[in-house]
Amino acid sequence: MVTTKGTGADEGKGRPSQEMFEKMQAYNELLVNAGILLGGEGLKPSSAGAQVVFTSGGTSVVDGPFTESKEIIAGYWIWEVSSLAEAVEWARRCPFDLQYGATQTLEIRPLFDMADFAETVDPATLEKSRQLQELGGEG
Repeated sequence: MVTTKGTGADEGKGRPSQEMFEKMQAYNELLVNAGILLGGEGLKPSSAGAQVVFTSGGTSVVDGPFTESKEIIAGYWIWEVSSLAEAVEWARRCPFDLQYGATQTLEIRPLFDMADFAETVDPATLEKSRQLQELGGEG
């Protein structure tokens, strides 16, 4: 999974320009043509969202915006690549928009696979999780 990041201060600077949208569309087309893009979207500003906070005292809900946040996920892609190195090479080709600041960050993190839990979770529970993923359209 590759996430694009911004800060709380970045939010509200508007949607991408026509030129930037076209650059990102061309980049996404490269990912599709390479057969690695499984999904991805941009996220609306945190002002349209909420945080659910769990503590020992209970659960609370905090409405956005989250302007105090140092890093906010602005969008994501899910790629299927053979290695972290391949993902880094694709990420290096990503266009970025200076309207959101001179520094932008893409974070690359592998997703867990059910096999990653085989040492700590019994096979029947793993199989049920696999079936749930299929029912939810994730498998």
